[in-house]
Amino acid sequence: MKIEARIFDLVMVFSFLVAAVYGYWTWADTDHVEPTGTVALALTGGLALIVGTYFRFVARRIEVRPEDNADAEISDGAGELGFFSPGSYWPIGLAASAALAAVALAFWYVWLLVIAVVVLLVMVGGLVFEYHTGPNHD
Repeated sequence: MKIEARIFDLVMVFSFLVAAVYGYWTWADTDHVEPTGTVALALTGGLALIVGTYFRFVARRIEVRPEDNADAEISDGAGELGFFSPGSYWPIGLAASAALAAVALAFWYVWLLVIAVVVLLVMVGGLVFEYHTGPNHD
């Protein structure tokens, strides 16, 4: 995870540097800073900062992966990769109901927005409170 954190740190530094240069160049040419591009570049740097901070936080709490070890062999990455949650169909319904709510909001169909929000809440409840049975669950 340290490598991923460094990549996002580089993106963050680049974005903030480009935002400063872009803001200066637009100010020098037009006597006012063009806000859209400057804000977009600054927000890109901020989002990269958030993701890089998360990766650094996670990297401190997990054991060193073969990708983070310069002396690692290919065979070090063999074996079990970790825990992956079982499949669920709730995210599909959640995405569909969120898209329906967005369309209803865009066209301002209040009746459709109410239906979409109710379905969205049902999907969130199903996702949060789902119970899996199978060989790995008691």
